[in-house]
Amino acid sequence: MEQTAKIDTPDYGPFGKPLFDDPDARALSRVGVVDVGSNSVRMVIFDGAARSPAYFYNEKVMCELGAGLSETGRLNPKGRVRALAALQRFQHLAKDLGLPALHAVATAAVREAEDGPDFCEEVMTKTGLTINVVDGREEARLSAQGVLLGWPGAYGLICDIGGSSVELAEIGGGEVGRRMTSPLGPLKLRDIKGGRRARKAHIKTTLEEMRDQMGPQRDRLFLVGGSWRAFARLDMLRRGYPLNVLHEYRMTHKQVRETIKFIEKNDPEKLRSQAGVSSSRMALIPYAMDVLARLIRTFKPKDIAISSYGIREGLLYQQMSQNLRDRDPLIEASRFAEAKDARLPGFGKHLFDFVMPLFRSAPPQKVRLIKAACLLHDVSWRAHPDYRAEVCFETVTRANMSGLKHSERVFIGLALQHRYRNKREGNRFTQLYELLDEQGQKQAEILGKAMRFGAMLWMQSDAAMGKLRYFPKKRELELILPKAATPLYNEVAVARFNSLANALKSECRVIMRG
Repeated sequence: MEQTAKIDTPDYGPFGKPLFDDPDARALSRVGVVDVGSNSVRMVIFDGAARSPAYFYNEKVMCELGAGLSETGRLNPKGRVRALAALQRFQHLAKDLGLPALHAVATAAVREAEDGPDFCEEVMTKTGLTINVVDGREEARLSAQGVLLGWPGAYGLICDIGGSSVELAEIGGGEVGRRMTSPLGPLKLRDIKGGRRARKAHIKTTLEEMRDQMGPQRDRLFLVGGSWRAFARLDMLRRGYPLNVLHEYRMTHKQVRETIKFIEKNDPEKLRSQAGVSSSRMALIPYAMDVLARLIRTFKPKDIAISSYGIREGLLYQQMSQNLRDRDPLIEASRFAEAKDARLPGFGKHLFDFVMPLFRSAPPQKVRLIKAACLLHDVSWRAHPDYRAEVCFETVTRANMSGLKHSERVFIGLALQHRYRNKREGNRFTQLYELLDEQGQKQAEILGKAMRFGAMLWMQSDAAMGKLRYFPKKRELELILPKAATPLYNEVAVARFNSLANALKSECRVIMRG
């Protein structure tokens, strides 16, 4: 189809107008942040829809600034040299990209080391970069804000593990509550004398003291930090989990215990290679898993989720207006993708209105997935027709999008697959379908076939598109079609309408009006 002028769409129902063109959002369209941690130094440049940004650039150097800090009280000399070199490179890249000033923070190692101020001064002298050294409670707050960027309305306990420290923070109602810091980072635990028994005793005492001050925390436990992500990769390996996306990955208490046993019984180098974990990160896993085991025994959370978002995303979240924070990151990212890549930007709203009669009883959480699918229904049109359905599915299930459980990724992906292909059998994604229950798979098929049919009724924005009426108890599906749209209802459209009716197990009829 030839590209036409952009459709002028009004307010998008309960989600309001898109915000990625708002001045506040444009001001955040490309933001660079640097995290000088105890274990690594990383620069991330965020770009795109400000409420759900893409990672334009992401580079990490494992410096181990905090190695040996417990014994010497100073930064690791070799790590300091590597960190300075990394920061010089990051600052140079930022200038070449025309970024505004980088936002840099340093955490436990720099704030605790006696030569931390000297290091910050050296960085300023040699790079012009100002490092903001945050205390433990502020570090916890920033990490919690990062989780809120990915999970609007999330509630529970955040546990951010760094090289030298572990931070806890509670969140609820979009706010960060009580927060604490502790010296339970792997680099600190590695220096404890007395072996694993002494280490476990220290962890137990520290976490029980934190529990007494934090109070009951029986909701979700959000795990933030590279060591937790590495542990999750090993859990995925043990379980044979089909979707290699860490954000929103869930684990139970039992699965954590089984993965700890799995790690203890197998060769670390072999596990590292199979799971795609770096050797430096794998070396810290034994310490991190001891913390995790005691953490879940102490706080007894109802479930456990991995967050890929942490302190760096928290720095971005901090710069957002409340209006921007309140938006749904999934919907904003989907709108941004439609505006950037669809042949007919704005048609997603019309398609949403067209298919919604089939989902009148859908809860709000399902409605937002339907909305996102309609916005994304045409963004992969440049892919080869033979592979378009697969490209849609793979893009959504593996996209860097927040506000999505893994089952919800599969739901949207499956709907988009049916948007371009009537059947889903015989492809390489069969294992992923198992992450979505049978009813969800059926609903995704119905949505995809409805979008597949509705996309054939494209007309000018001021013309009536046609309406669906669905009577589930009677098993009847009606298409009310304006007379002006009759030429669009050809044999291909008839076949797609019949396919939709078959998916609904309903009789279908067409009513011409006007």
